[in-house]
Amino acid sequence: MCGICGFYSKSSFKSDEIIKKMNLSIHHRGPDDSGIWQDGNAGIVFGHQRLSIIDPTPAGKQPMHSSSGRLILTYNGEIYNHLEIRSELQEIKSNIKWHSNTDTETLVEALDFWGIEVTLKKLVGMFAFAVWDRKLRSLTLVRDRMGEKPIYFGWQGIGDKTVFLFGSELKALKVHPEFRGNINNDAIVLQLRHNCIPAPYSIYKDIFKLLPGHYLQLKENDLVKKLLPNSKPYWSLVEVATQGVNKLKSLSANDIEKELEQLLKISIKQQMMSDVPLGVFLSGGVDSSTVVALMQAQSNQPIKTFTIGFNEQEYNEAKYAKEVARYLGTEHTELYVSAEQAMAVIPKLAYIYDEPFSDSSQIPTFLISQLAKKKVTVALTGDGGDEVFCGYNRYILSKNLWNKLTLIPLPLRKILASGIKSINSQSWNKFLKILPSLNQYTNLADKVYKVTSALESKTLFDLYYKLISNWQNPNEILLNGKEPRTFLTNYESELTKLDGQQQMMLLDSMTYLPDDILVKTDRAAMATSLETRAPFLNHKLLEYAWQIPQPLKLKKTQSKWILRQILYKYIPKKLVERPKVGFGVPIDSWLRGPLKDWAQALLDKTKLRNQGFFNPDSINIKWTEHFSGKKNWQYEIWSILMFQEWLSKK
Repeated sequence: MCGICGFYSKSSFKSDEIIKKMNLSIHHRGPDDSGIWQDGNAGIVFGHQRLSIIDPTPAGKQPMHSSSGRLILTYNGEIYNHLEIRSELQEIKSNIKWHSNTDTETLVEALDFWGIEVTLKKLVGMFAFAVWDRKLRSLTLVRDRMGEKPIYFGWQGIGDKTVFLFGSELKALKVHPEFRGNINNDAIVLQLRHNCIPAPYSIYKDIFKLLPGHYLQLKENDLVKKLLPNSKPYWSLVEVATQGVNKLKSLSANDIEKELEQLLKISIKQQMMSDVPLGVFLSGGVDSSTVVALMQAQSNQPIKTFTIGFNEQEYNEAKYAKEVARYLGTEHTELYVSAEQAMAVIPKLAYIYDEPFSDSSQIPTFLISQLAKKKVTVALTGDGGDEVFCGYNRYILSKNLWNKLTLIPLPLRKILASGIKSINSQSWNKFLKILPSLNQYTNLADKVYKVTSALESKTLFDLYYKLISNWQNPNEILLNGKEPRTFLTNYESELTKLDGQQQMMLLDSMTYLPDDILVKTDRAAMATSLETRAPFLNHKLLEYAWQIPQPLKLKKTQSKWILRQILYKYIPKKLVERPKVGFGVPIDSWLRGPLKDWAQALLDKTKLRNQGFFNPDSINIKWTEHFSGKKNWQYEIWSILMFQEWLSKK
């Protein structure tokens, strides 16, 4: 895991000085070594910060040349099957003299021999890289299939000083003297709705994120004329899903379970490849427990597991994680975090994420990364399990609720929804806690209000879109900005081959997962110089999972059914059977208590009016209702606060 950066320009910049600053800005992504390469005649400059994982010797230094001298590579990620690719290359080209054991060298030699497209088809891993072809005088940027690793790019500057920039984080681009940093108001609309800014957009005009599973190739003519060609897909999850449901496994549930377990073991074994200490995040839920169980089953010594706990019981899963760790015999580390410790992270968030990002689980994700980094350099996660195996509550809601709701006329449903909304959060929580069957659930009022989205929805997709929207109508509070089209609002007709539930899973996998979950994990972990890996996102595993019949993923009201059957072979069922709890913190109560002064200062009506982004009156209404306890607007307010905090430090 590393940080990459670079630029192309024919202007006479002080290239050495600039690339060193760009490298330094992402030092946290790779504190073990630093490297630069440039070709003054071509106008291309590469930078690299190295976090040494495989072959930590100087032989792995980047940017790295291919043995022919044709290609130069700066690369971030891990190629888990690089030894197989190396063996294949060796059989064809036996005269290769390897100088390291790194996957970097394997990658650059594969690219030199097979080219971009053929090589990308062979790779199993997570990666973002830039490669300069001296012969074709072309620059190629590549991002892995599911978007685990980030890469930003774009043209900046004016006239002769125009420069093409790229980097793992916006920090690297921002230190270039020609970076303009003009805010993209349309992107703010997206952040308010989704808590993140989905690819290909960024918070800055003319700066983009490369889409997962895509590569961007700028040939000499593009670079000379300062053009930005469209990126090209080399792998499509839409195709994987639609082809998968057309050739569903006809095996018995038991046989599918065995095959899936073997694929999971392979994926996890590959991702245990490391020359430095390795561990795993453990929440005690199905996904992370499965990863831990299969890791421990393939290790001859106790693996290292890490958990963050909170004293607020409705947010605390540490006790469950501890039981799983004890049963499996892992070397377990847990840390109970005080409200003060958690809130101390908030001033760092704008720097860590570079652009407005308001998924509040960013706080515990940073804390668990910080905890793990004290003992390991690599940590596996359970990211992707919910999207791949039908784990989110909204999937169950769609299956069990929608068909019943359509029996009620829409006007009547709207009246009912209005009545529900008129009752404040405190009253709903008090009333619902009377029912013993609901005492195990948290944030009951929020769940009730989410049901009102179903009542007001015209279609199943309308329901889904409401459920995943933070602000339902972000244009109402933004003074200048228009919501741009995204994959969610422009998804292809091919998705009609999937049922409603499968469409939600696919859309989440292509939007929420790479734009929120994986961004959250990558930036939080890399801020502590920790590499994270997600075994559920192995593309071969994904291709198999889409061929599993849907009833084996969601059986009646049991989510991730087939994954649970595998897990129950390793730990008792009672250790993981409980309602799903998000990885969050009590933002709602903090905003009424210790964060009140901080929030009020950022939401000051005069300040908001002078900044000119938001309608201060609309925000003030939400803040007043939240602070009084009448309604819980924690997530809506948090998204505004995260923008305001970012704006104050950008």
